[in-house]
Amino acid sequence: MQSIIRNLPDSPGVYQYFNETGKLLYVGKAKNLKHRVKSYWRFTPRLHPNPAQSPRILKMLSEAKRLEYIVVKSEEDALILENSLIKQLKPKYNILLRDDKTYPYIYIDESEPYPRFEITRKIVKGKKITYYGPYPSGGRALIDALYETYPLVQKKSCLREGKACLFYQIGKCLAPCEGKVTPEAYAQLIEEAKKALNSRYILTEKLTERMGKLAMQERFEEAAALRDSILAIEALTIDSSIDLANRFDTDIFAILNGDERGVIVKLFMREGKIISSSHTYFRHTHIFEANEAYRQALLEHYGVDTPHIPKEILIAHDFEDAYEVARTLSTRFGKKIEIRHPKRGSKAKLTALALQNAEELLRKEQKSTLMEQRIADLLDLSAIPYRVETFDNSHMMGVATVGGMVVWDEGKWDKSSYRRYRLEAREETGQMREMLSRRIKDFTTQPPPDLWILDGGQANLNLARKLLLKANVNLDVIAIAKEKLDAKAHRAKGAAKDLIYTSQGLIELKPNDAKLHWIQRHRDEAHRYAITYHQNTKRKEDTRISLLNKKGIGKATVQKLVDYFGTFEAIYNAPFEDIAQVTNNHIAKIIAKDNEN
Repeated sequence: MQSIIRNLPDSPGVYQYFNETGKLLYVGKAKNLKHRVKSYWRFTPRLHPNPAQSPRILKMLSEAKRLEYIVVKSEEDALILENSLIKQLKPKYNILLRDDKTYPYIYIDESEPYPRFEITRKIVKGKKITYYGPYPSGGRALIDALYETYPLVQKKSCLREGKACLFYQIGKCLAPCEGKVTPEAYAQLIEEAKKALNSRYILTEKLTERMGKLAMQERFEEAAALRDSILAIEALTIDSSIDLANRFDTDIFAILNGDERGVIVKLFMREGKIISSSHTYFRHTHIFEANEAYRQALLEHYGVDTPHIPKEILIAHDFEDAYEVARTLSTRFGKKIEIRHPKRGSKAKLTALALQNAEELLRKEQKSTLMEQRIADLLDLSAIPYRVETFDNSHMMGVATVGGMVVWDEGKWDKSSYRRYRLEAREETGQMREMLSRRIKDFTTQPPPDLWILDGGQANLNLARKLLLKANVNLDVIAIAKEKLDAKAHRAKGAAKDLIYTSQGLIELKPNDAKLHWIQRHRDEAHRYAITYHQNTKRKEDTRISLLNKKGIGKATVQKLVDYFGTFEAIYNAPFEDIAQVTNNHIAKIIAKDNEN
């Protein structure tokens, strides 16, 4: 490693430290690789860490046995590559912020004669586009409230039909499709709706009035839906008595470190009003560094597809790379963007408000994550498992082989992140390898969680650790399986205990242990999800087999085709010659004809 350090280039780039087993320890960026990496070390009397480094870096350097680096064209490229690698590979000594999904915006394209309000998470092309937001939550309730309150064009398809529909008859549309309202009159209606977006009390007052009328008519379900919309819209706003001299746009970031984990608070101000807010927790607080945290948070939040970014971003703490991050964002969005840490005045009060909310969130958090902390202690995990992915596969004698991944996030099931897998492998270890390999491949766009739980024993645990090591990803893994009785795993209640397989060895918990119940709950949800997918898949395949049987193809021939091609989709997509080679021309013609129908 010493010779590599001495011969580093005078170029911007990204460097990576690995331990003796090849595990990735740390990813860093440098304006000048030679100067940056050399600053970590002293070369006499022998190579040793520079004692002036932080305790975190000293600990990392004591484990480092190998160094690799990537040369890039500019420091901005180094910033972007570093952020991407940290997100994808989860190095042991980097701060690991949670994946930050793009927030939805409401937009309107006023180049059209009868425009509509729509929701987007990406930039929409057009010369007269106006964005409102972002709305981390409540955006859908807000746009639904607009269409409930104002007689706008309710659906995209309405104008194409050219005929007044039910919405016109019930007073929710003015039927521009039949020319019953002029573009000028409709534009006035749009202005009123835009005003309501900026002053949301207008919407909530109208919805409250509407809710009362529905309740009087005993239409309680509709009234309850409006009540939920009102609560969602009201929850968007953080109360603030801060008096601003002008109506400007800004985003405010505050990052605070706690005992067990940290929190990022974001406030979004438009035209002098805080229109929405969000917060995200992150782990590894014992290696917290404000510079790295703010750098990651800002680069992650403002992705290339972000619809709108203000010219000024306020931060609650100054950080070393603020200028480089601002320059990178300016290049990314083609306009000058400033990152400022205000010391006094109304802007300083805004960052103080963000910090106050961060402190309150950390205070509440200490009371709500006891079980996750106990699991981390029990399993000796490198992080508290706030986000967990659990895998299981299901099949019947090799038929309808499928797998499922369920996701636990911040104390609840994140069903939008569940994934189903059609699997080709015939044996269970191969099926698990196929699932995990496909998930690892997705780490570039969907970063790893804090913990993997696998249904299975030591073999599956070893497999997962081998795949993760090959991908240089730091991720804790455990497996849960029934105790073997007479060389068989008995799933019948009480017949066998559940055993936990970890990198530190086997753990056996009492049947009434709440920690065991927590792990079992994840395993059972993954099993339920996988078996449901298997049953649905097998039902479809049984239908296809029956149809082929009716067309003169016997069960043995169907099984021969499935064994060769893997799935029915592959059979129907296969060339005529391949099917004929596996069976004969007659069978190939039947399938080709069936495929045409």
